Amino acid sequence: MQIISSAGFLIFKNKVMDIVFIAVGILGGIILGLVISRLSEKSRASKVLDRAKSEAGQIIKEAKTNAENMKRDKMLQAKERFLELKTEHEKVILDRDRKISEVEKRLRDKESQLNSDLAKVKQSNSAHAQAKQDYQRRVELLEKRQEDLDKAKNQQINQLEVISGMSASEAKEQLFESLKDKAKNDAMAYTQAKLDEAQLTAEKEAKRIIINTIQRIGTEEAVENCVSVFNIESDDVKGRIIGREGRNIRALESATGVEIIVDDTPEAIILSCFDPVRREVARLSLHKLVTDGRIHPARIEEVVAKTLKQINQEIIEVGKRTVVDLGIHGLNSELIKLVGRMKYRSSYGQNLLQHSREVAKLCGIMASELGLNAKMAKRAGLLHDIGKVPEAETDMETPHAILGMQWAEKYGEKPEICNAIGAHHNEIEMKYLISPLVQVCDAISGARPGARRQVMDSYIQRLKDLEATAYSFQGVEKAFAIQAGRELRVIVESDKISDENAAKLSFEISQKIQTEMTYPGQVRVTVIRETRAVNIAT
Repeated sequence: MQIISSAGFLIFKNKVMDIVFIAVGILGGIILGLVISRLSEKSRASKVLDRAKSEAGQIIKEAKTNAENMKRDKMLQAKERFLELKTEHEKVILDRDRKISEVEKRLRDKESQLNSDLAKVKQSNSAHAQAKQDYQRRVELLEKRQEDLDKAKNQQINQLEVISGMSASEAKEQLFESLKDKAKNDAMAYTQAKLDEAQLTAEKEAKRIIINTIQRIGTEEAVENCVSVFNIESDDVKGRIIGREGRNIRALESATGVEIIVDDTPEAIILSCFDPVRREVARLSLHKLVTDGRIHPARIEEVVAKTLKQINQEIIEVGKRTVVDLGIHGLNSELIKLVGRMKYRSSYGQNLLQHSREVAKLCGIMASELGLNAKMAKRAGLLHDIGKVPEAETDMETPHAILGMQWAEKYGEKPEICNAIGAHHNEIEMKYLISPLVQVCDAISGARPGARRQVMDSYIQRLKDLEATAYSFQGVEKAFAIQAGRELRVIVESDKISDENAAKLSFEISQKIQTEMTYPGQVRVTVIRETRAVNIAT
């Protein structure tokens, strides 16, 4: 075992030695390679360094050459720039010298002009001083002459006072009074002449506009009262309408607010009520009840309620159709309802809705003729009488013009519209041009032939008021209202009223009628003065 171990150890030792020798050989080869490569690189580096030094010397030589060339170029450019700046500087100096010489020339010219003006001013001052001296001499001469004239005037006045026996103040007062009466008569004559002249032209133009307007407007006529007549086929229906112990007629009157008169009038029942809407509701309800045949209190209340709803709807529809026909837009719904209610209202026998439509058309045409706002005039003409259809009894105490104006203001109408509604009967002052236009068109629609019924009592009273107005003046002997109140003839006492005062009296009477009375159209005032000389031959 020891022999085997020794042999193995020797083998192992030999192998290790071989490996060591191999490693030393390899290491020596590597070191030798490194030394050889290092020497080779050093040789190459020296060659590169020599070549770099040669190239650097060449580059430095070329750089010096380029620098010399650039230096020469820059010096040439600097010399050229210097020459350019020198040339420009010389031009500026020359231009400045030229301007200075021009300024000096202008100054010399102004100096010469000022010297010339100064010489003229000196001449003018001397002339002015001479003129002032002449003026002073003339003023002194005039003052002296004025003193002489005042002395002569005083002497003449003293002589006239001695001759006439009156002082200067008394004579002046007497002359003033005589001239005052003459001037008053002349002024009255001049005023009357101008009024006549203006009336001719104004009346001609007004007639043209009114005639053209009336010719273009045509309306239907309707006559309504506070009483409606309900026709029936036979008198047997009257008993059914009255009912047992009158309960049907009482229920009908209670539901409609209309007085139903059943008398001996054959085949007719009279419906009496101031409110035309209620009267129409009663008439239609009676017609439905009679046609249906069922007449008892419960049925009456049901039919009246349905009829009232139908009438209210019809009122709204009538108002809408009216504003659409007239081309009026943006009207409040409450005002539309009031316009519809006018269908069932009449004024002096003239249907209020037809009257308002006619006034609206007249206002539109006249406004176009006069260059005013036709749409606004139509609106005011349609709404001018809405105060005549009050829904509450308390509203009836207010004049219809004021009530209509209040409603228009309440529902947002413009101030021009409200003023035209309130002023069309002179209840308030007119502030806009369409206000008198609405008043005139309202008078035209109401005064045209066949439009309204004339109440006899008011007609007679108007004639009496005309005559009483004439009798209120001094010197009036008789007064007669003729031609249905369109002319007032006044006979005066010739010894109290002169010819000049007759014209004055006619003018004053017409002004009093115009301010104190309400009348349709115009009233002509004719003053008659007659002087009679009577002698009897025997």
